[in-house]
Amino acid sequence: MSNENKQVRLAVDVGGTFTDVVLEHGLRQFTLKVLTTPLTPEDGVLTGVKAVLSEARIQPADLDIIIHGTTLATNALIERKGAKTALITTEGLRDSVEMALENRFEQYDINIDRPEPIVPRYLRWSVRERINYEGKVLLPLDEESVHKIVPLARTHEIEAIAVGLIHSYADEKHEQRIGEILRNELPDISVTLSSEVCPEIREYERQSTASANAYVQPKMSRYLTELEKSLRALGVSCPFFLMTSGGGLTTLETAIRFPIRLVESGPAGGAILASYIARECNVENLVSFDMGGTTAKICLIDSFEPQSTRAFEVARVYRNLKGSGLPVRIPAIEMVEIGAGGGSIAHIDAMGRINVGPESAGAEPGPACYDQGGNFPTVTDADVILGRIDPDRFAGGRVKMAPDRAYEAIRKGIGTATNMTDSLSAFGISEIVDENMASAARVHAIEWGKDISARAMIAFGGAAPLHASRLAEKLDIDKVIIPTGAGVGSAIGFLRAPVSYEVVRSRYIQLETFDHDFVNELLEEMRAEARNVVERGAAGLSLDETRFAYMRYVGQGHEIIVPLPLRALRLEDASTLRQSFEAEYTRLYGRVIPDQEVEILSWTLTISAMPSGEGSVQILEKEMDQAAISGERNLFDADITDFVAAPVHLRKDLSPGTLVIGPALITEDQTTTVVTSNFVASVDSYGYLVLDRKVERKSDG
Repeated sequence: MSNENKQVRLAVDVGGTFTDVVLEHGLRQFTLKVLTTPLTPEDGVLTGVKAVLSEARIQPADLDIIIHGTTLATNALIERKGAKTALITTEGLRDSVEMALENRFEQYDINIDRPEPIVPRYLRWSVRERINYEGKVLLPLDEESVHKIVPLARTHEIEAIAVGLIHSYADEKHEQRIGEILRNELPDISVTLSSEVCPEIREYERQSTASANAYVQPKMSRYLTELEKSLRALGVSCPFFLMTSGGGLTTLETAIRFPIRLVESGPAGGAILASYIARECNVENLVSFDMGGTTAKICLIDSFEPQSTRAFEVARVYRNLKGSGLPVRIPAIEMVEIGAGGGSIAHIDAMGRINVGPESAGAEPGPACYDQGGNFPTVTDADVILGRIDPDRFAGGRVKMAPDRAYEAIRKGIGTATNMTDSLSAFGISEIVDENMASAARVHAIEWGKDISARAMIAFGGAAPLHASRLAEKLDIDKVIIPTGAGVGSAIGFLRAPVSYEVVRSRYIQLETFDHDFVNELLEEMRAEARNVVERGAAGLSLDETRFAYMRYVGQGHEIIVPLPLRALRLEDASTLRQSFEAEYTRLYGRVIPDQEVEILSWTLTISAMPSGEGSVQILEKEMDQAAISGERNLFDADITDFVAAPVHLRKDLSPGTLVIGPALITEDQTTTVVTSNFVASVDSYGYLVLDRKVERKSDG
């Protein structure tokens, strides 16, 4: 079949520093990076889309699908640059989001800093009503107390309102009525109902999620609406999907309604790519390492699937410390994220030590070597000095570098204070950021009971191939895979993701009194909601369904996930569910609790459909390109703490079976792979670079 009959698929990943664009047409792939435009991010997207369409010689009207992921929602929460938001709660409970879980996440810090609630106390308002955990109305909604809030919202110039009533997961009618009143009287204010965005038990997490959704909704709604309008004006007429934090795709309408589901959408794409490559290479368990311009993300892949979660934290006050951030309950891929990217700023702390991040130079002004006004030393500046980056080919030549500015920034910010040379100062920055990432990976693996050194690593993102082999040395990992298009890996992952939507309901049931008719009715209602979303973007495609119950022994505080059969449940399934629960409980904890009753708190159902695509692709070699010329560059070697002459190879000139013995550099438009002296790189049948640790040969004597 000719390429003219293949789909034209485009993905865009807006990061804090770069906007990555990938276009696939049959087996051909075009990739590029452009600097993100923080004030008007849609401008950077349009610049990248136009450039890649021009390079591929494809008209906008010929696109069959666009998939978009962004960190805008995440950044708005971290930087507290969202809308002015109010929270409506049940009378007497407006301080729930500030009381949180009433625990100390750092036991021995007497000056502990807690994350500030998104909504300050003076903007948390109460209404008279009460529903119990069974969904029974104890106190009818006093609508007059709702109407009294309207002038308050106008006086305080509120832009968004979150509604989080107690036990609204059991019955949403009071929240729905409040929403009707507010939308009628305040049509210009966006309203988020906790019973829609997070219909789950646990009041603090539900209110926090609703508040976060309301906080980012105006900004995300404006951005997504404006971006779609601009794409349509460009001549694009194909479906437009958004990547979610759970690793699926959703429609524009759903993304505007629940933008909180887009938090961590970019990193989720990277995890999807890692899972896809794990299957291709038959590497069952690995760790994915995604390092961009602002952050580094680490995710464990088990049995070809990324670990998932239903709750995570954003904007942590204490790095890597659970409980110090704002909880969000949405489907998400489990990963650890730290402020360690190419733009991470290095500085000397009060004890004279080099520290890196979490502050980032971003895209504006960017690292000093971008020559856009940045004066602080960054990881990218260090990589330039260490010989890892070719200033003339950075980002495919789209970003012009000024290496002298890198030397100046590092000398002024680090070298003068430490009395070290430029190269040792740069090496110090690199070692600190690599050790920060290694430490985060070790802790993450230990928390999940995993051995990080027993895994292979897959590295992608603009900065990851620069640091992957050194990180692998620190983690005692023997194999590193660098996929094709590694510099824009998350965007490529978008093109491997299914259209999907997860629905969750908290409905309390004890197996002793299992009501299968009630459960079947509940699941059918959930299925209808999920299909309604998915079929809008996956008409005609085959749909897959998965469903789970969140179960525990009565009296326990946390649940485990148990799969449900894909059929109508019967009364005897109470016994089946108990057996499944105890099997999973035994797998996790090595035992069961005899004669203890089991209960179900929540139910989840996901409908998904995989858009048609070609899978593995080949990188297109431009017809006008001349044969690549291998060169040589001085590369800093960590083992001898000095520069060595390292050969430079162009990745597109390396055919399957080619060997590259480190130390060496393998360059491509979007990134460079550093092969340290401890590794040998080869090209596999997919065109992926595989770095294997050199085997030390013992003497016969």
